[in-house]
Amino acid sequence: MSAQKGKDLLVRVKDGTNGFVAVAGLRARQIAFNAETVDVTNADSAGRWRELLDGAGVRRAAISGAGVFRDEASDARLRQMFFDGTIDRFQIVVPAFGTIEGLFQISSLEYRGDHAGEVTYDMALDSAGPLTFTAA
Repeated sequence: MSAQKGKDLLVRVKDGTNGFVAVAGLRARQIAFNAETVDVTNADSAGRWRELLDGAGVRRAAISGAGVFRDEASDARLRQMFFDGTIDRFQIVVPAFGTIEGLFQISSLEYRGDHAGEVTYDMALDSAGPLTFTAA
């Protein structure tokens, strides 16, 4: 995979029956995958080396983004999703890699504004079920 433009990494939210719409105004975005391990080390473990249980543990994905307000409709949608605590379908498009899709909940929504600057926001989403991956 060659170098890609960061602006091409998209975070999109389900838009009724019209498919997906990009979260407007994002300047920075990130996705992280995590897996907890299950330690099964015991007195009989060879050389007292840690042993892990294959295929066990909880997996999750976290998405974060920061940006400026640009689209009143998508801003209102994200804000309402946060206050309602709803879980909805999101897509994360990683250029030259593929698309990750699944259910996410907005776990953090922060607003900030500097005296001589624009109002910006930060948001964080946590996965709420299995994810699918479609290669590019």
